[in-house]
Amino acid sequence: MHFSDESQQPDASQSFLDAIRQLQLTARRSGQRRVLLLAGSRDWCIRSASRALDTLPLSDTHWFSDAAPAGAASSHGGAALRLLGTEFDALVFDAWSGFDPDAFGALSGTVRAGGLLLLLIPPLREWPNIPDPQNARVTVEPHSPEQLSTRYIKRLAGILATDPDLLHIEEGKSISMQATRPEPMAVSEEPVEAPYRTADQKRAVEAVRHVVTGHRRRPVVLTADRGRGKSAAFGIAAAQLISGGCRKVLVTGPGQESVQAVLDHARAMLPGELHAAIEFVPPDVLVRAPQAVDLLLVDEAAALPTPMLLALLKQYARIAFATTVHGYEGTGRGFALRFARMLDQHANSWRTIPMSTPIRWAPGDPLERLTFRLLLLDASAAPDHSFAQADYSDYTIEQLDRDRLLNDPDCLDELFGLLVLAHYRTRPLDLRHLLDGPNLSIHVLKLAGHVAGVVLLAEEGELEVSKNEAICAGISRPHGHLLPETLAAHQGLCEALQLKAMRIVRIAVHPAAQRHGLGTQLVRYVAETSRKAGHDYFGSSFGATYDVLHFWHRSGAATVRVGFQRGATSGCHSVLILYPVSLAGNELHARARAHFSGNFPHQLSDSLKDMDVDLVMELFGNADAAGLQPDEADWQDARSFAFGRRELETSIGALWRVTCFASTDKACISRLKPEEITLLVARVLQRHSWQHCAGLIAAKGRAEALKVLRRAVGQLISYYSRDE
Repeated sequence: MHFSDESQQPDASQSFLDAIRQLQLTARRSGQRRVLLLAGSRDWCIRSASRALDTLPLSDTHWFSDAAPAGAASSHGGAALRLLGTEFDALVFDAWSGFDPDAFGALSGTVRAGGLLLLLIPPLREWPNIPDPQNARVTVEPHSPEQLSTRYIKRLAGILATDPDLLHIEEGKSISMQATRPEPMAVSEEPVEAPYRTADQKRAVEAVRHVVTGHRRRPVVLTADRGRGKSAAFGIAAAQLISGGCRKVLVTGPGQESVQAVLDHARAMLPGELHAAIEFVPPDVLVRAPQAVDLLLVDEAAALPTPMLLALLKQYARIAFATTVHGYEGTGRGFALRFARMLDQHANSWRTIPMSTPIRWAPGDPLERLTFRLLLLDASAAPDHSFAQADYSDYTIEQLDRDRLLNDPDCLDELFGLLVLAHYRTRPLDLRHLLDGPNLSIHVLKLAGHVAGVVLLAEEGELEVSKNEAICAGISRPHGHLLPETLAAHQGLCEALQLKAMRIVRIAVHPAAQRHGLGTQLVRYVAETSRKAGHDYFGSSFGATYDVLHFWHRSGAATVRVGFQRGATSGCHSVLILYPVSLAGNELHARARAHFSGNFPHQLSDSLKDMDVDLVMELFGNADAAGLQPDEADWQDARSFAFGRRELETSIGALWRVTCFASTDKACISRLKPEEITLLVARVLQRHSWQHCAGLIAAKGRAEALKVLRRAVGQLISYYSRDE
């Protein structure tokens, strides 16, 4: 369709009104959503959007803007995520307030079938030249938001300029819309009866019910894009099971609001007296205090920490998971890959049920397609077969020119797809950091013509001397300088603030190309790059798991700090690792490592009391034994405990020093049995009760656990060649 009425302002012209009505008519007839792009001055955009909403017969509208008209339902900032689960006939997304990729991804899903999303932007050609309010989230000191590059906005503008289905109205210009495809309302290819909406949903419900009626420890995993009815499938299955006699179905997830749809669907199908049979319980409560249930439903599983999911999987024999494949919080595909490995190890058997047919709107929805393109939600790492015949000695590592990357969509797709695959919390905002982060550089390892590895590096340090005191006191936190700030504020190493550092923000190797040493080659490349650039040290910070930490230690890193709280998203304690690459860096590294080695053993009976045994031993194996050497009196007390009848409680100080010292010696610890190591850590270092420790090794009680612990201490004494 083409409209032209240049003699009038578009927000008042008849052609404007006709175009808006035609756009909504197309949306309603197709059962899809449509996009109205209003580009111009901010006042014009607000006025035109108001005019459009007043023209159409709409019952529910919402503005995501900090300049919404008086009286309009509106929100801004972090409120976007609180709107999940709601639906609107029209949503106004005001990019003049700043284009927040996470908010756009979340809110695009709130527009119901037949509805419109109104996107307000500056004129397309001018947009990249207008500082975006969201720049403040991407910038780092000493850069100002106005200094940021405009690659991300240029990419958005290019996609919007070529989208064939949106209606683009620009201030002072003729109104035009590409020919649209008013497809008829789609129906499922396989007819289904109520309460199901699609054959996908019916299969999903049957699979969830079978978790309860079939053999134990055979979970099911529902995977779907948003709007496919997976939460409804959970609710329907729960209602049917409760109606059939199940007394207790629990639902968990990242928060009650994120799983409310499951509860609503279930209770809508149940009489009031049975509503109490299904309820929400936070995941940490389920882990800490296991309950007897007929079925546990875990919705939005990819948003939960992996250790928490593993704990739930181990503790509940009847369990089903659901996760979003693409979503505002990032993709679930990387999660699905790692979760599959976990299920293979800890479930008798399991199955995944993909749900592809949309329920909330018809297939081929233009708004969903546009959202995927804008946010790169459908980014895909190179196919596994790309590396099937690869020569792993024939690879290249190079720094990418980000301007060129912007014009190489295939490389950008493989690059971002690999980051998504490797890190379960990759978000749409990360793409903006990738393209515009002022201190960021991108380095890729290419193998057989494809992206097989990637490392993102951030320049940090060399901060203003005048800020030292405030940073070291924890009063000031300079944005974008994680390594020096952490070393200064948490370890008193203020010299780190003036040194030049490089932080590894992300590092990933394609799953199909792993186990060939490529990760180690990337670390060596970073070391050489950092050295050539005149850095003093480089390092990284991440949620610690045994496998990841073991990789870094094997690559030559030293752990210099462990966070005392578990991360809200990872469920793991964060660790900070360092590599020195200059004389000053060596001095900093030595001090940081000594600080860690002196504090870590004491943290184990305090903030790290619940740290996993294998992680404790991996950290000890990287600690400095200096200062932990037991004296002869300690060894004598240890002998009295191991080979005599002395109680642990009267020798705990000596046993603690002996255990700490021996734990730094991997050759010594390798001689012990797993249950012996477990008791040394849990009873001697973490000071857990005998009852708790006996449970860890499946011992009958204190006496049996004590016998194992005496044997463990005896092994330590024997290793160091002392007489019994």
